[in-house]
Amino acid sequence: MPKISLVLADVDGTLVNEEKVLTKRAQNAVSQLRRAGIRFAITSGRPPLGMAMLFDLLELDTPIAGFNGGLFVKPDLTILEQKTVPLDVASEAVDLIRKHGLDAWVYRGNDWLITNADAPHVAREAWTVKFEPKIVADVGKELDQVAKIVGVSDDFDKVRRCEADAQAAFGQHATAARSQPYYLDITNKEANKGSVVEYLSSHLNVPAGEIATIGDQPNDVLMFKKSGFSIAMGNASDEVKIQANATAGSYNDEGFAKAMEHFILGSSD
Repeated sequence: MPKISLVLADVDGTLVNEEKVLTKRAQNAVSQLRRAGIRFAITSGRPPLGMAMLFDLLELDTPIAGFNGGLFVKPDLTILEQKTVPLDVASEAVDLIRKHGLDAWVYRGNDWLITNADAPHVAREAWTVKFEPKIVADVGKELDQVAKIVGVSDDFDKVRRCEADAQAAFGQHATAARSQPYYLDITNKEANKGSVVEYLSSHLNVPAGEIATIGDQPNDVLMFKKSGFSIAMGNASDEVKIQANATAGSYNDEGFAKAMEHFILGSSD
């Protein structure tokens, strides 16, 4: 194990369990990190406002990276840095998402824009992030200063194929990666979790080699590659696990807390 000065954690599928709950053991693990002199930060495809319920529970004093690194804020939601999707790329992305039969969502500032309130995952997402979307006639006409575009479908193969086509189409102009099997996130080319590691390393003056990362989805692999030590959750796919230095338990079996206790804090329990 290298020296670890900062832990960067994904949220959904990692820090919180399947019910989107931060368990007491996970909360205590972060407190133990702090007592050991190890700082803690979070990143997610969620908007920063959709993570705000965690800020006080975790006593965060580090920048929060929303939209996979598209928006960095302080714990009081003051914007530190923002990276948006170019208008032409955003328009092409919405067209591509629809061509693949996925529903399109748009995030702009603190607004979440959708066209169909009854579409898959809308109700669940609203419950998760604790705020409601705004219904618009056509999200494809609301693309100025967009932080993230999401393709949504419960047909995971469609999402996977759309991801591959988006990466081929926008590889030099945007980042496209699944944040869940049913979500494809398209963000600014510099807005990815690898860039979150770089930002925190620079902003907090912590060498990247002293940063540990933990996550469960393909979009977490970029932060694995930039950090000194990486942990894949037990609920991650094999394609994610093989990219990490270690594998933790499932998010439904205190995988995050156990990973912190065992790998980072050195507990033998």
